Amino acid sequence: MRILRNYLLKEFIGPFFLTLGVLSFVMVVVGNLKKIADLVINKGVDIISVIKVFLLMTPYIITYALPISILVAVLMSLGRLSSDNEIIAIRASGINIFKLILPVLTLGLILSLGLVLFNDRAASYAHYEYRKTLIEIGVKNPTAAFEEGVFINSFQKYVLFIYKVDQKRNRLLNVRIYEPQGEDKPTRTIVARSGEFISVPEKNNVKLKLMDGTSDEPDPNNPTNFYKLNFKTYFMNLNMADAQKNTNIEKKYKEMTIQELSKEVKKLRKEGINPAPLINEIHEKLTLAFSCLVFILMGIPLAIITRRREKSINIGIAILIIVVYYPLLIGCESLGIQGAINPALAIWIPNIIFGTLGSILTFRLCVS
Repeated sequence: MRILRNYLLKEFIGPFFLTLGVLSFVMVVVGNLKKIADLVINKGVDIISVIKVFLLMTPYIITYALPISILVAVLMSLGRLSSDNEIIAIRASGINIFKLILPVLTLGLILSLGLVLFNDRAASYAHYEYRKTLIEIGVKNPTAAFEEGVFINSFQKYVLFIYKVDQKRNRLLNVRIYEPQGEDKPTRTIVARSGEFISVPEKNNVKLKLMDGTSDEPDPNNPTNFYKLNFKTYFMNLNMADAQKNTNIEKKYKEMTIQELSKEVKKLRKEGINPAPLINEIHEKLTLAFSCLVFILMGIPLAIITRRREKSINIGIAILIIVVYYPLLIGCESLGIQGAINPALAIWIPNIIFGTLGSILTFRLCVS
């Protein structure tokens, strides 16, 4: 039985690592090739910083790539054994099919438990570091962090809108800067024909030099009113020191561990606020991890029943499962956040459906 177990695992491991490597590479590198080229060639960001950014994206990608790789590996390995009539030969020798698939099920459970820890710690930490690295890039090369024609909220007090960025000359054309003053107060506006960033990395500071424009300045007699001031040159200090300190960068939900999310849930409940998004985030980490085991339960009977060794057929079956599973997951997640379904239950619905269906098919396969 040990020989048979090692044989099956050998057939499984090869396609698994191949699929995981190819899928991760495609999702991280190929999927962001345009962004990489833009950062290095057009925006002058050093290649080390770019590599760091994309390495920090990898753990979050693995959260999705690992279960898909397991599904493909199960379909390809057992599909080949079934198509070559090896499954029939194993059954004919008196070995129950459950004993054959038990090592794969065990491996799926181990990977699911491991992915729980990975999603909770590694993926959350990497996503947080990813945002911090983007802030560092913004200080060293401010124009790299900004895009034309979008509102930029990178600075605490100001909202920037830049119509055109000239990367070669480090120039900004047609700049608008808005400084909200609070409720029932007019927003201060600065408009300039051109401008440029002057980076001061050692002070975590960015100076913005504006040229040929107008600025709203408070009226000394009535601070709630502004008067227009024309200028030829206008300097603004955009201090990013606070943004770079870990204590001042608030973690997003996806960057929190389950323990941190649980504390936030308790805090919000005490304040009378519905914590559905946080509850959803906790269970999403667990759901995505246990999708490894669910995909194995679905893949085993489909691979043996279809009896196809062609890679294209097996990949096609995997794609069909994926395009049903993940949209269903997103839909249930949305229903949970909106309160239509208990968020702790909603996110588990795809796993319950696919896991139950896979268990029934696997059970029938073992008793037949």
